[in-house]
Amino acid sequence: MVISVCPNLSVDTYASLDSMELGKVNRMNSVQEFPGGKGTHVALAIAEFAGESSLLAFWGGATGQWMRQACEAYGVSTAGPVLAANNRKSYTFISANPSLHHTELLEPGPSISKSEFDQLIADILKSQSQGDVVVISGSWPKDSPENAYQLAVAASADAGGKVIVDCSGKHLSKALESKVFGMHLNAHEAEDICGSGEVEKVMGKLSTKVDLIAYTKGAEGLYLSYLGKIFHARLHLDEVISTVGCGDCLTAGIAYALDRGLSVAEIARYGVAFGAANCLRPELGMLHKSDVQKLLPMVEINELKYA
Repeated sequence: MVISVCPNLSVDTYASLDSMELGKVNRMNSVQEFPGGKGTHVALAIAEFAGESSLLAFWGGATGQWMRQACEAYGVSTAGPVLAANNRKSYTFISANPSLHHTELLEPGPSISKSEFDQLIADILKSQSQGDVVVISGSWPKDSPENAYQLAVAASADAGGKVIVDCSGKHLSKALESKVFGMHLNAHEAEDICGSGEVEKVMGKLSTKVDLIAYTKGAEGLYLSYLGKIFHARLHLDEVISTVGCGDCLTAGIAYALDRGLSVAEIARYGVAFGAANCLRPELGMLHKSDVQKLLPMVEINELKYA
């Protein structure tokens, strides 16, 4: 089982508008809403492909109730503390104006108490079994402990889970102080944490702390280091509708393949196919199983050798 943890849920909102002028009234042409947050995207992707998935989060107010019902309708089982305040909204603007297209505005989300934080950690431990893959991704709500990732990772690892993290900044630094099994990072995060974006240097520095490293470099694709091997996987798409959530879906593919004990090359293949499938649909952070199945044999895989 893959257990997804989304500490800071979000209602992902696609907002279409022609232009935006600061200091003036701006009217949107249309709005679409989807259950979101990085961990939510992971859970939904796995549920669509595998038929079973679990999501733990802080469910806030009316928006949290709506997202919980939406996730369960997709086949995702849910757990976690219920908050009084609403979860946040994240806006992605769609426009013919290139300076505005895919601009994002993110609300901060609700605050949590120490007891609510402790309850989420307890729910994570209650939900997982020995050997489960646990994916913890995204930001944490306001007033969370500064070392929230470190505490969550340590608890899950102590319970026997293979913990994969997808976060940045101080959250990533703190997470690496615990028993992290795997991580997904992009070029910006690699520069920040390793001081370099070069694949060999990133893998060399992080492999002493982490068993599985999924390093994505945009159009270059995925570099995956695991069990002493490094594979480069990529896939060309003729058309991309939306890239929102593709990194989360890539993490989902890696977690799915890892949970099923596939080879390192196949873990990389599933990661890229899941991520690319997300780009083919207008729904934010979601994919279709039929797209993944079509893309899997199209992924180019090469093993890399470093001196």
